[in-house]
Amino acid sequence: MSTLTDHGGASASPRVAGGVRRVPLWLTIAAVSLPMFMATLDNLVMTSALPVIQRDLHASVSDLSWFMNAYTLAFATFMLPAATLGDRIGRRRMMLAGITVFTLASIGSALSGSAGTLIATRAVQGFGAAAIMPLSLTLLAAGVPDRLRPAAIGIWGGVSGLGVALGPVVGGAVVQGISWEAIFWLNVPVAVLAIPLVLLAVRESRGTWQRLDPVGTLLLGGAVFGGIWGIVHGNDDGWSSARVLVPLIVAALLVPAYVGWARRRSDAVLPLRLYAAGSFSVANLVALAFTVGMFGAVFLLSQYLQVVQGFTPLGAGLRTLPWTAAPMVVAPIAGALTGRIGARPLMLVGLALQAGSLAWFAALTEHASAYSSFVPALAMAGVGMGMVFPTISTSVLDGLPEGDFAIASSANSTIREFGVALGIALLTAVFLGNGGHIAPDGYAGAIGPALLTGAGAVTLGFVAALFAPRRAR
Repeated sequence: MSTLTDHGGASASPRVAGGVRRVPLWLTIAAVSLPMFMATLDNLVMTSALPVIQRDLHASVSDLSWFMNAYTLAFATFMLPAATLGDRIGRRRMMLAGITVFTLASIGSALSGSAGTLIATRAVQGFGAAAIMPLSLTLLAAGVPDRLRPAAIGIWGGVSGLGVALGPVVGGAVVQGISWEAIFWLNVPVAVLAIPLVLLAVRESRGTWQRLDPVGTLLLGGAVFGGIWGIVHGNDDGWSSARVLVPLIVAALLVPAYVGWARRRSDAVLPLRLYAAGSFSVANLVALAFTVGMFGAVFLLSQYLQVVQGFTPLGAGLRTLPWTAAPMVVAPIAGALTGRIGARPLMLVGLALQAGSLAWFAALTEHASAYSSFVPALAMAGVGMGMVFPTISTSVLDGLPEGDFAIASSANSTIREFGVALGIALLTAVFLGNGGHIAPDGYAGAIGPALLTGAGAVTLGFVAALFAPRRAR
């Protein structure tokens, strides 16, 4: 079995008296993937529970959106500062702090007696998750030999995709079988297992020590917060309303303001030198386009299966598994192949499969096809997604020194969270703009154009991927 030894990283492997403890590779992958799976799962786990929570907490429609958005906003805004703190105080230490915060906030969510309390605890959950998701990839990349890194990242990508896939399924099963509070109590035993596992199997690492950048953090964090705020409120409040336009305009102004600030500083929270690596820029463009198309389509199709085809929330989640669970199988294989043939060919094939499947979904939904007709398209989409997940994660680190891994992976995760929010809002806007509404007869003529918009977004990602380096450096 492959083992980890100290191979020249930022710090040594977990030690015992008299030498270096040899840690099995699979144990290190499990240790960084388990908390990441927990944080990813909670991104969508509430979707199936919202009607039940609305009744129990007497929540408004606005409250329901904030149960989801509070997590997303905190998650996306805090990832870059969390990476900077991890570089200074230790990435493993920072991720352990994130697991602790996430778990305590999960307990608070389970005990919430009002909508306001649940929104607040969900935001705290998002802060904890921000210190888990990107740092788990950083610790994995720094803790395995270079030759095994693409395969390890492939497995990590598969687990990440599985968390996305199982969110609605687990949420539906738990709500139907137990209660909505149990969704959050599930995180406690996972954390009890994850914390000692991280201490045992993951070596501490740090990036290059640098001063904190509070001004840059506020500028960039404000841009992310304002952009996501405006996007998630666009369809409900109207894209021309002040509540939407003002934060979008502010976000658009803060981005060049940050660039101007970062040019004068070597210790910027997101150093502009990262963009000198072509693979970093391309990987982020692909990640944005891919998540816009993919997550917007998942959101609409899961509703279509319930509203039009009449499946329960759990039944709809289970029927999307040929798509959303496939990366668990495909991503490790793609990761292993990345080390041999490079990321670009796998990324291009995966994006082509994803775009083609979304166009296929558009035709199937507009013709009111039976679920059985969806299975080949779902499998095609799943294979494509499994090929893209690990290649993006590998490419975003390609050519960068280990000291920049945390910032690079956090930037990529932030962009993907932004893409999730934008994809759901964009495809929903197209759906509504074509006369769509949530009713069995409200999808005809509306969901097709929305899914084709998603296919167009993924196609833009394909064009961007053409400029990716041929082979890893």
